Amino acid sequence: MKKITPDPPETAMASDSLDLAQLSADSQRVVSKRLRNPNHADPVCHVFTILPNVDTETLLCHACETLASLNVLTTDLACKLEGSTRSLALSIQQLAVMGELLVNRALDNVDPQGSGGEVSPGAHGS
Repeated sequence: MKKITPDPPETAMASDSLDLAQLSADSQRVVSKRLRNPNHADPVCHVFTILPNVDTETLLCHACETLASLNVLTTDLACKLEGSTRSLALSIQQLAVMGELLVNRALDNVDPQGSGGEVSPGAHGS
């Protein structure tokens, strides 16, 4: 009888041999350098930028939506996990919820009447 599927490769793939400890150490070194010298240009800052004239309410609305999305993503992930990894995902989810609550309170402070009727164009994503 002929075998239809090939054997899996015997050697580890390049992505499988990723040294997480080294990656963590490299990340820690870069973050520590940035924290020690806040005037040092962040190499990632040129990838994502926010226009300087965006109003506070729009920024807070986008931050709130981003945190709400993170909440949903981590909740869905936690449902697929068990044990300590599930607890870790739920901890991240709780931090996202706390951040969302803080941003919502800041939005309330920006618009204390809570008119909620008129928000700047583009304030609620795509």
